[in-house]
This record gives sequence, C-alpha cells and structure tokens, in this order.
Amino acid sequence: MSAYRFYQPIEIRYGDLDPQGHLNNAKYLTFMEQARINYIKHLGLWNGSSFLEIGIILAEISILFRAPVLFGQPVHVGTRVTRLGNKSIDMEYRMEDTQTRQELATGTSVLVTYNYHENQSIPIPDHWRRAINDFENMSS
Repeated sequence: MSAYRFYQPIEIRYGDLDPQGHLNNAKYLTFMEQARINYIKHLGLWNGSSFLEIGIILAEISILFRAPVLFGQPVHVGTRVTRLGNKSIDMEYRMEDTQTRQELATGTSVLVTYNYHENQSIPIPDHWRRAINDFENMSS
C-alpha cells in the first residue's frame, strides 16, 4: 500500500481535552471525519453544499489509540482509500505528530454509497471510482 497522499491539519484546542489533559476519545472520530470529508472535497467529489448530495453513509469505524495527544500538539490525519467494492469504500486513517511523525492513532472505516432521495445503497459512481483510482494510484 502506498503512503498517504492526503493529510488534514488538525488544531488541538483546550476544549478538545478530557479531565486528564489528553485529547478526548470522541474527538478522534471527529478529526477522522474532518479528514474524510476534506479528502472527498479534495478529489472534487463534493462541493461542500448539502450533505445529502455526498452520497455516503459511515457503516463502520474502528480506532486504535497509540499515544496520548496533548493541547497544542501539532497533529495531522492522513487519509486514504484502500478498497473500492461495488457499493462500499474502505478507508484508513493515521493521526500523527506533524513534527516528529509519531503515530498517535490509526483507524479504519467502511463507507456505503447511498442515494438519500431513494433511501437505498447504490453502486459507487463511475466518476468517484475514476477519481479515487487516479488519486490513490490503485489498479481498477
């Protein structure tokens, strides 16, 4: 698998911390979501208008916490697609310190392409498949 081609910078704010002074567990999900949405925008698959036009639903997510994240720590989240199914997309995430490259957390998710107007899953649109394959250098 190739290296991450997309990174989303993340600001660790005081309000993101738990009582122990570490990044709250729920914030990892938020930051991976932020990276995922900006990855989709970066590829030109969504223009930032109505979320009903994105056409994806998060079906599954898993996070492995590797090291604590602290207030003000310079962090970014690498995001990549690892598999394109018929109606599903597998993604991986790597949260790391931008200065030391220390791995702070990793994650995986499964997204399902979805038609919100018809309330049903749909095949991955061809233009999405092409854009992701081209960006990730994946074989079709």
